Amino acid sequence: MTPTLESIRDFRGTYPRQLWWLFLTEMWERFCFYGLRGMLTVFMVTQLDLGEKDANLQYGAIQAFVYAFTFIGGVMADKILGFQRSLFWGALLMIAGGAIIAVSPTELFYLGITFNIIGTGFFKPNISTMVGQLYHENDTRRDAGFGLFYSGINIGAFLGGVLMVYIGKFHSWPMAFGLVAVVMTISLITFAFTRKGLGPIGLSPLAHLPKMKATQREAAVYVGSLLSIPLILKMVTNTAYTDLFMWIIGPSTLVYLAWEMRQFTAAENKKLGAALVFILFSVLFWAFFEQSGGSLSLFALNNITPTFGGLSLDPNVSNNSANSLFVILFSPILGFLWVALAKQKVEPNSVVKFGLAFLLLAFAFYVFYATVFVANPETGMTSQEIFVLGYFIITFGELFLSPIGLSLMTKLSPTRIQGLMMGMWFLASAYGQYVAGLLGAGMAQVGDNVTNLERLTGYTDGYLYLAQIAAVGGVVLLVLSPLVRKLMGSVR
Repeated sequence: MTPTLESIRDFRGTYPRQLWWLFLTEMWERFCFYGLRGMLTVFMVTQLDLGEKDANLQYGAIQAFVYAFTFIGGVMADKILGFQRSLFWGALLMIAGGAIIAVSPTELFYLGITFNIIGTGFFKPNISTMVGQLYHENDTRRDAGFGLFYSGINIGAFLGGVLMVYIGKFHSWPMAFGLVAVVMTISLITFAFTRKGLGPIGLSPLAHLPKMKATQREAAVYVGSLLSIPLILKMVTNTAYTDLFMWIIGPSTLVYLAWEMRQFTAAENKKLGAALVFILFSVLFWAFFEQSGGSLSLFALNNITPTFGGLSLDPNVSNNSANSLFVILFSPILGFLWVALAKQKVEPNSVVKFGLAFLLLAFAFYVFYATVFVANPETGMTSQEIFVLGYFIITFGELFLSPIGLSLMTKLSPTRIQGLMMGMWFLASAYGQYVAGLLGAGMAQVGDNVTNLERLTGYTDGYLYLAQIAAVGGVVLLVLSPLVRKLMGSVR
């Protein structure tokens, strides 16, 4: 029997049962995403012979397009496909992308990545939106639900981060990329067998149209996304096009949102204004945080010792999995903490959480900078233990911001544009990824005579600068807290 929306939302306990199904579906998709992310710069430097500066720029471009297309995927789900069909289509494209790269990683890398970019755009924002729709508007358990969902994301990220980069570096790159196709198939099967339990959540918004007309519009989305492949491939392989794309997509998005806002009340538009504040600040956060896939990945490759606590541990495996492991361990604990504090009416509001996230981010990058003080001056190698400590701290910054941000987009947005606003949240990540690539390229010390110590100094000096900017961002957010809270109305 297909449940109604009310029966889904009137669940007992902390989590609705549907959340566990979406948890598993997203877990396997994030296995692929974060596994790929951790391999990108290492693969491009060691297999495609790109220099570190170019690899950072290329990484930023690829990741920017991945997140930029989540905005497009969110709009298509809102207006035409619905969240469920959008997720199916995205999964199929990602399966194809992994299989294409596995055939010939060096020759077909960019083509396969293009499929993954489009697929992630259709998949990622819409499953997050469905999580938000499991709850009544003012349900205080929503943040805890997103905290658990975020644990699922990071279980997948941890497994993918460990396995894919390890298999690629030490065994077979085709096998590593082939895992994307295998694991995304598991994700798709999981969703296919559990989707009925979602009831009306995520179904097509075109149910009111004649079946033929609705089918034609859906087919146009599928065909259009395939026809866009050559254009996206061209933009991904040439970072100059990335610059142009990023200058166009952001302003266009804001214009489109302004057009949509005409139909809402003043109170709803104030909440959307608050959402935009969170979105804009998240650009800065992700620009720093996403050094993990760019400069920090190359820093681990060249400057981190391959031992941890006296045991052999590949630094890139550590770089690609430590954050996820810490999220798995601490995300549920923080989720329960938010619920407990909410019951006592002493939970920090979302703006304060964002401000604290920036201060933790600043502390983490200061720790990354501090690795220079224990580096071997002859080899330029430094401590993996301190490096991992930086990830331990940055994890709490992420937990104060990312799952809260996902929850806020569903709480601050009118239901009929939740896909759009979730897409904008991920579009902010696109700009963060784009800036992350530029920052990483600026830190890279290039040249035939650059020593490993000079390479280390270039990156650590950059991390000190990022720490200082993040601290300023945190203070500004805390100062703005009362103003943003007024815009949010009843939403905390």
